[in-house]
Formats: sequence, structure tokens, C-alpha cells
Amino acid sequence: MNKIWAIVLIVSTVALTVISPSNVLPTYMSGIGSALEFTFKMAVIYAMWMGINALMDKAGINKFIAKIFKPLTKRLFKNESEKTQEYISLNLSANLLGMSGVATPLGIKAIEAMDDKSGIATESMRLFTVINCTSIQLIPATVIAMRASAGSGSASDIILPTVIATAIATVVGVLLVKVTRK
Repeated sequence: MNKIWAIVLIVSTVALTVISPSNVLPTYMSGIGSALEFTFKMAVIYAMWMGINALMDKAGINKFIAKIFKPLTKRLFKNESEKTQEYISLNLSANLLGMSGVATPLGIKAIEAMDDKSGIATESMRLFTVINCTSIQLIPATVIAMRASAGSGSASDIILPTVIATAIATVVGVLLVKVTRK
């Protein structure tokens, strides 16, 4: 993949140098500035969500959320421990709220707890990965925050399309995992 990006960068630089030599450096500097600005905004958003998650954990809200998802996680992940199901539940709730920065470490903990050290992904790991990647989002908070920080006049217009798209993707993904498990 690095080779592909290197080729794209070299071809783009050569093309820009031939087409408009005076714009090469300003274009790169503008891109670097935009990338740094975006990175800073994302760091702030993730820090906020991690702080909210820490507060939720201290207040016991995470345990309450895990209890709400327990019937679903028990049904989908029958052979997993209580602690693994708790990580899965918290990951699901973080994804439902669009807190992808919080969901990622919880997802990693869940996968680590499911790992049987065989080097082969278990069915539970594959199912969890699909559910985590498709993640139904009721409130895509991170995307809304990104759109608002970019100056969108109606940053929350994506809620309904996001709910529909992620729900369909999750259902299809779970069905495919169940159908192809053999």
C-alpha cells in the first residue's frame, strides 16, 4: 500500500509541477495545514468522548448499559464470558452513540478476551468484527461534530440516513456471518 501512495504522490507532484509550477509548494503547505487542523479537531473530539466514557464508568452507567445489552450479547455470543460480553455491550453502546473513539479500545479488549491463542479468528470474533465495523449508530456524534467544525449549516442532517444505512449493513453482515460460518 505504501508503494501505491508513493506512486500517487510522485505522479501528482510531477503533474502539478508541469501544469502549474508556482502552485506546488503552496498546494502542499495548504494540504499539510488542513491535515494538522483536522487532526487537532479529531483529537479534541476523541478526548471529549474518552472523558465522557470515564465519567460514565465512574457513575456506573456503563454497567447499566451492559445490563441492557445482556440479552442480545448472550444470544449472539453464547460461549463468551461475562467480562467479554460486558466489553461487547459497552462497544455496542459506544457505537450506537457514535463514539467511535471510545468504541475502539473496548472492541480491542473484547477481541483480546475472545482470543483462544490458536491464531485463527473464532466465529465470535468474526461476528463481533462485522457488528463493530457496521455499527448501528443512532446518533453519529463524531461525524456531526466533524461536520459542525467544518462549518456545516445543518450538521445533524445525516442522522436518519446513517441509522438506515448502518442498520441494513449490520443485519446483512450478521446474516452473512451466520450463513458462511461453515
